[in-house]
Amino acid sequence: MTTAFDLSASFKAYDVRGVVGETITPEIVKAVGAAFVDVLGLAGETVLVGGDMRQSSPEFIKDFASGATARGAYVLLLDLISTDELYYACGSLNAAGVTFTASHNPAQYNGIKMAKAGAIPISSETGLKEIQEAAERYLNDGVINSVETPGQISVRDVLGDYSAYLRGLVDLRGIRPLKVVVDAGNGMAGLTTPAVLGNSILPGLPLDIIPLYFELDGSFPNHPANPLEPENLRDLQAAVVEHGADLGLAFDGDADRCFVIDELGAPVSPSAITALVARREIARAKAAGEEVPVIIHNLITSRAVPELVQASGGRAVRTRVGHSFIKALMASEGAVFGGEHSAHYYFRDFYNADTGMLAAMHVLAALGEQELPLSDLAREYEPYFSSGEINSKLDDVQAAVDRVRNEYDRPGVTVDEMDGLTFTSDDGQWWFNLRASNTEPFLRLNAEAEDLSTMEMVRDRVLELVRK
Repeated sequence: MTTAFDLSASFKAYDVRGVVGETITPEIVKAVGAAFVDVLGLAGETVLVGGDMRQSSPEFIKDFASGATARGAYVLLLDLISTDELYYACGSLNAAGVTFTASHNPAQYNGIKMAKAGAIPISSETGLKEIQEAAERYLNDGVINSVETPGQISVRDVLGDYSAYLRGLVDLRGIRPLKVVVDAGNGMAGLTTPAVLGNSILPGLPLDIIPLYFELDGSFPNHPANPLEPENLRDLQAAVVEHGADLGLAFDGDADRCFVIDELGAPVSPSAITALVARREIARAKAAGEEVPVIIHNLITSRAVPELVQASGGRAVRTRVGHSFIKALMASEGAVFGGEHSAHYYFRDFYNADTGMLAAMHVLAALGEQELPLSDLAREYEPYFSSGEINSKLDDVQAAVDRVRNEYDRPGVTVDEMDGLTFTSDDGQWWFNLRASNTEPFLRLNAEAEDLSTMEMVRDRVLELVRK
């Protein structure tokens, strides 16, 4: 008896991700391509299909295109693209699309990120679940019937248009010369950095780019393409100091996230980058006549973000962690910019989508428009002391949360239940958030305080309770 296909192992809340040859196969990808067209009603419409440098991506692109054209879509192959290139293409061409990537996951993984026309995200609440169910039906029936008029396949390169579009949003031509080390991690930033910041397509900028691991290699021979992990930043930190560079930039595998290193080799927190870019985007929006520009931030970002937004004449809107929540709020609030602690940065001028490259350009502009080193510039945006995100693997997450609540839910402390529990001292000296992972048996702690000793005291006590 044949086992029925169940794709729940690879269909996540926001995308598809699985182990190549096990939970994501050519057969599955072809069925997903057909289901994508059916569920979104794309017969007779253009569907954009690209992928990253992973070894399985080229075959998966062809398999998806086969399923999509069988159901009547006209597939436009974008070939090698970063994830934010897909969002650019979906926005500028007003077409739905997918890219094959597993972002920062190890080499044995691949996956699919999807967007509707206009770069509107697709999640389990906005079509992804239905696509999964339709693909499962195709797989279990064993046949993908072609429509009477199958679609055709054509090819388009969007790298040049994407690069020119970003250059039009942040003008770097007049900044002081900067030396920049970029660690692409053998991911897609190895293709997009020379195009946007270098001179491979457009005229050169006053940037001396020192490349680290620009060779596209989905086996990730140097280090995992996940700059959220501190050990993956060490090569970049050393290179910045060795070359006397002004800053360093690290991208993840699909280049939609960017981490920043100052001239001393120290990481600049994504909260500080959020605040820095927010100030620039507020000023630009106000200059264009917008009275009170809106900035979105998730509840894990530093308290400095909403404080600076308000001081700059903007309005800060707090949201849960997760890109679908931020993108939805970006649209409903007409927000000019949004930032997350995970180094995802969202821009209204980029179809409300996230792009690490545009955030990097704002940092380069802010640094290059004045004479201070980045360490001094960033200090203004990092007035508090943060623990960073600390994960605890637990057998009983709820019991750990209850222990913390029993101690901290008391007079003098405010408790907020948006996305886990956030405890804030009424005197404003400290706050922390405890949030259970949606996909793993982890409890995540983020703590912040006005001084280092208070942050360490709160952090250590909460971890003691969590890990008891």
